[in-house]
Amino acid sequence: MIWLDSHCHLDSLAGDLSGFLERAAGAGVGTMITIGTDLPSSREAVRLASRHPNVYATVGIHPHDAVGFNEAVEAEISSLARQPKVVAIGEVGLDYYRDHTGPEAQQRAFGAQIELAKRLELPMVMHIREAFPQVIEQLNRAGPPETLIFHCFSGGAPEAEIAVGMGGYVSFAGNVSYKSAENLREAARVVPLDRLLVETDSPYLSPVPHRGKPNEPRNVADVGAALAAATGRSAQEIADATTTNAARAFGIDLL
Repeated sequence: MIWLDSHCHLDSLAGDLSGFLERAAGAGVGTMITIGTDLPSSREAVRLASRHPNVYATVGIHPHDAVGFNEAVEAEISSLARQPKVVAIGEVGLDYYRDHTGPEAQQRAFGAQIELAKRLELPMVMHIREAFPQVIEQLNRAGPPETLIFHCFSGGAPEAEIAVGMGGYVSFAGNVSYKSAENLREAARVVPLDRLLVETDSPYLSPVPHRGKPNEPRNVADVGAALAAATGRSAQEIADATTTNAARAFGIDLL
């Protein structure tokens, strides 16, 4: 089986990156997308993508860092987004769970990056926590980019149906394997096969049976296995579909 980890943070992995990449390859992970959340991580994502043939990058300002978003930051993100192997704007969005940045600053940064994704004709990877209605409202008001990725989906079936109704891809992380996450498994069952993605969000959200340990891209196969169990499909079917879907969503030519 060949997997594509649609969302990981290679710059945050503790240890020798070559080891992580080798273990991922050994687990059938053919491609990884490393995610920018601020200017330093976006620069590093671009650098890593330039050095590794199976790594791609996104660039963007996370809602936790939105307070510092200004014209200069936007200009650099725009410049980085034009670099080879940058496949999306993100991760961006709204997070009303943690009080790192006020709603007004988050909405301003999110709105500017919606427009940037549309202007550059790039997909947009969204972080949404305790703010799903507000994200949908802002997208509808602004007009969404053509391709939306609902990263680390945390809603239930009704929210998943809204995401799919907007033409979005719904990405599941390791928490879909948690005993308490029946809402995520219910959501997965209403997402059409051609709109599913898998991710690790590593080094965060390690799936069962790796809970309590730092996550890494090779574990995307365990996320896929949990998603297969939740939807009554085979792991092979999930691997084939999610890899094809991610390549289509991000415009990646698979090696």
